[in-house]
Amino acid sequence: MKKTRLARNKKKIVILGGGFAGVECAKQLESEFGNDPEIELVMVSEDNFLLFTPMLPQVASGMIETRHIVLPIRTICKKTKFYEGRIKNVDPYGKLVTLWGTGDKRSVSIHYDFLVIALGSETNFFGMSDVEKNAYTMKTLNDAVMLRNRVIDMLEQAENETNPILRKSFLNFVVVGGGFAGIETAGELMDLLLDARKHYPTVHKEDLKVIVLEALPMILPGFNEKLAEFAKEKMVERGIDIRLKTAVTSFDGNEVTTKSLDENPKDPVDESKIDAIRTKTLIWTAGVTPVNTIKRSMFKTDKGKVIINDYLEVSDFPGVFATGDCALFLDPETQRPFPPTAQIAEAQAKIAAKNLKALIKNSKKEKFVYHSKGQMAIIGKRSGIATFLGMNISGFWAWLIWRNVYLSKISTFDKKIRVFLDWTIDLFFDRDISRLKLMKRETEKEYKLLDEVDDVW
Repeated sequence: MKKTRLARNKKKIVILGGGFAGVECAKQLESEFGNDPEIELVMVSEDNFLLFTPMLPQVASGMIETRHIVLPIRTICKKTKFYEGRIKNVDPYGKLVTLWGTGDKRSVSIHYDFLVIALGSETNFFGMSDVEKNAYTMKTLNDAVMLRNRVIDMLEQAENETNPILRKSFLNFVVVGGGFAGIETAGELMDLLLDARKHYPTVHKEDLKVIVLEALPMILPGFNEKLAEFAKEKMVERGIDIRLKTAVTSFDGNEVTTKSLDENPKDPVDESKIDAIRTKTLIWTAGVTPVNTIKRSMFKTDKGKVIINDYLEVSDFPGVFATGDCALFLDPETQRPFPPTAQIAEAQAKIAAKNLKALIKNSKKEKFVYHSKGQMAIIGKRSGIATFLGMNISGFWAWLIWRNVYLSKISTFDKKIRVFLDWTIDLFFDRDISRLKLMKRETEKEYKLLDEVDDVW
């Protein structure tokens, strides 16, 4: 009888998403409720690992081994029940989360008492279907491996190509987006090309072209202007072509079409300059959008993001919180949404966990106020920029700070050591130019219907 009463009173907290926000929230809740028999913690994620995205460009360049930036969720959140699966539906009225079923696994329905939505975002192509079809992205581990394979393949093709126009298109690499992801990808890409070039006798340094296209008048928006300008100068010195106020209009796999953005957008006469770059490789890092699960849910959204209050709670549904890229929270100073960074996702996750504790223990909730700990970016061979402890730092010391900060954020000791060893090896040896022939299996159709007794009857 005692067991039945306990099971009935048990509160279930379900976290959707295994990214920085989801994992941080689970860790905070485990420290408070991990040994509490009346609280059950559950996490749902498509992957059974946390991907350390700040180091994705280094995987793409071959500096870090692929598996070293994936941290198994089960080794980080040991007191949380974990489901690997895709979310089909969230019913906030019935307090139910439904996962898709496939030919290999049954569909599952999970009841919750409290919910944390931390589903992150996906790449936004702004409706350009040809770009979506032909571009490479930098959002997942598969993206990084595919890009590295592509770069090496282009070098292999260029080495023996006699047609100069075709050869040039093989050695032109275009990165769209001058934010953190775009700039760090461009820097690492140039490092890989310069290292690998030594093995291709007919490919010379001046043949290699990395072009960054940014629609805004500066790279790294939100960064200190002097540091952003320093980054731009250093990258140009290394041979990276940075084109500002330039937007992509199409990419068919052979040629990217761009237009220069008018200085005076209110001018009715459009004098935008149209240009074209012949390239076989375009890397798209120009924006993100919330996942479709959020867009088709019953939650009120704005531009695809869940609308939340100052406590990160969904106003219409008490006990439901949203954090990270999928939540709409405006910066009180600029009245614009916060940028989609891991630092903000983790800060919100901590407050969401605190407010969940407050709800369960009937104490006062805390408003989310963001205090930036600084910003950092690496821009290529042992050089970076950082705003850290109120100081603006550039060059080698910024690069060193970037490494130490991100190494400290890797949560498992074995992965810290593996990444550190990768970095050490990179000091003494050139990048590996083996191309991994990976075949991607077709995603299985999400056709399997719910087959639990509760839903049938």
